[in-house]
Amino acid sequence: MKNIMGAHTLLVSLLLTSLTGCGMTDTTDSDDLPSAGTSTSLSAADRAEKVSSEILDLIGIKGKASDTGPGVSECGGKDPEKYFQIFHPWSFTPASPGELDGVMERLKGELPKHGWKVVEYGPNTSKNKSIELTADNDKKKHSVKIAHFAKGESPSLNLMVVSGCYQVPDGEKVDRF
Repeated sequence: MKNIMGAHTLLVSLLLTSLTGCGMTDTTDSDDLPSAGTSTSLSAADRAEKVSSEILDLIGIKGKASDTGPGVSECGGKDPEKYFQIFHPWSFTPASPGELDGVMERLKGELPKHGWKVVEYGPNTSKNKSIELTADNDKKKHSVKIAHFAKGESPSLNLMVVSGCYQVPDGEKVDRF
């Protein structure tokens, strides 16, 4: 079980690093996470869930979204008592498998109409060449990575929404969940 949790933690860390460096431009050093402002962890998690809900609406087909909640991680190199980042991994399974056909191409066109900038799009390096899309929203200070797993019995979308780096208000502490 420890190995699974360690692998999951590493995966989340890698995704957070790769997503939030892509294009949110409120930073002076390209290796720094962009600032998302000041917030408590709970309020920031609520915002991440709202961003995820907006993306679910853009998917625009009937199906079931997983019920995973957001989590809190550190902002690399910054004081973990004052700075944090929110990540929200979730998945979407359509009511019928064929409904996901063309959804990634549609999202590639729809996301920019809603303030997102698509920074990567195309097949990944897996054996199945799953289509992946990465987009940044500078105004919302969030990024999303969407992977369409079309092969297998249950085609689905896997999504990871991540925030920029928040600072807790004076007198508050980072709540970890």
